[in-house]
Amino acid sequence: MAQARKAAPRAASAKSKIPQVDWSEARPAPVVLVSGPESFLADRAGQAIRTALSKTNADLEVHDVDAAAYTAGELFTIASPSLFAEPRLIRVDGVEKCSDAFLEDTKRYVAEPADGTTLVLRHAGGQRGKALLDLVRGGAGGGIEVVCAEVKKDQDRLAFVLAEFRRLGAQATPGAARQLAAAYSGGIGELAGAIGQLVSDVGTRISEDQVSRATEGRVETNAFRVADAATAGRAADALVLLRQAFATGTDPIPMLAALNMKVRAMARVYGAGGSGGQLAKELGMAPWQVDRALREVRGWREEDLARAIDLAADTEWMLKGGSRDPEYALEKYLLFVAKRGRIA
Repeated sequence: MAQARKAAPRAASAKSKIPQVDWSEARPAPVVLVSGPESFLADRAGQAIRTALSKTNADLEVHDVDAAAYTAGELFTIASPSLFAEPRLIRVDGVEKCSDAFLEDTKRYVAEPADGTTLVLRHAGGQRGKALLDLVRGGAGGGIEVVCAEVKKDQDRLAFVLAEFRRLGAQATPGAARQLAAAYSGGIGELAGAIGQLVSDVGTRISEDQVSRATEGRVETNAFRVADAATAGRAADALVLLRQAFATGTDPIPMLAALNMKVRAMARVYGAGGSGGQLAKELGMAPWQVDRALREVRGWREEDLARAIDLAADTEWMLKGGSRDPEYALEKYLLFVAKRGRIA
């Protein structure tokens, strides 16, 4: 199975002097800044830190602090040594909404963190608390930053699916992983839950048929069947599948999204030279994605592919209220793609 590309931390400051790691690499440090808007990944990072500390410290004390409701001196009281010097984990939530007292105390604390204490600062984004973040990123406290950027791009969601299967010791075919990413297009917490349930029910080898049965009734899973037929040049099959999807109440938007994902992949590889492996590295795609896009783009002319990109934007506008017949608009775009742009 192709390895998913691990995205570089995107939410972190370029001026940071401390290690910046992906959420999957979260580890204890005197000060841990967990930044970014993706709360599910931030929770995962926090759990990993607690688990790592608990393995070596059975008597670990865990304290939760609300930065918005913080009162002066609270941090120093929690972190002060006890009679038995138990190790401590202090988890602070909502730093982006923190009180002035929290800012002042934490700036003082990170200058000289308490021994045997791990302070985890959760900041979801925004300017509030920026001075503290800059201090931590500048090296105060000898900490690390765990970046939890929002997972919203198709490629990032697919990478998450593949990583989640690996975490569970399971494997999924590329098509199965893609179907799952499309079927659960909301929060990644739901997606992670679905993967866990699928592995529990089916086992550690996941096929497209198993995903289809598990996600039956979720409209997005039909979208890629339509898109696959269209980009393979099977116009009649694509049209039949599209109309069947409409007949069962499928919304046009996820159908368009699936088709657009494949058209964008074709546009990225069009005219590119080099092996599939080289292109995968250069374009940030999985090798199987590159190979499939190269097959699907055969027979296309550059001007027609550019027209397909423009037509995708026009179709999206029509599907979102710009046309009285959005289904016809999607059919027109589908046939344009299926016939390699050879129709007006």
